[in-house]
Amino acid sequence: MATILVIDDEQSIRGLLREVLEKAGHRVIEAADGREGLALYQQQPVDLVLMDLLMPDTDGLEATLQLTREYIDAKVVAMTGAHGDRNFLDVAKLFGARRTIAKPFDINQLLQAVQEELAAP
Repeated sequence: MATILVIDDEQSIRGLLREVLEKAGHRVIEAADGREGLALYQQQPVDLVLMDLLMPDTDGLEATLQLTREYIDAKVVAMTGAHGDRNFLDVAKLFGARRTIAKPFDINQLLQAVQEELAAP
């Protein structure tokens, strides 16, 4: 059983991910923004972080960069539904995300990505 930190400002997304991940046998911790997520990670590092990129306060890009600089072995999967001139998912990879997922996502693909990241060194 892995511990997964879900950082997303949308309660509905956090609730969906909690339900799906707990059914898959994982323990889930939730945070509503990057600042809260960083504080939780500092208190108790987790096996994997699912990070939304566009959030108020400390956004996911800033939080990903800070997390992967401070904790070299942090595993971050970045998620966003944003589209437009800037490709947030590519930037997230530059900032240290190991994998990116576009919203809306397929639950089975998300679970596959989670399993692969948890298995990766």
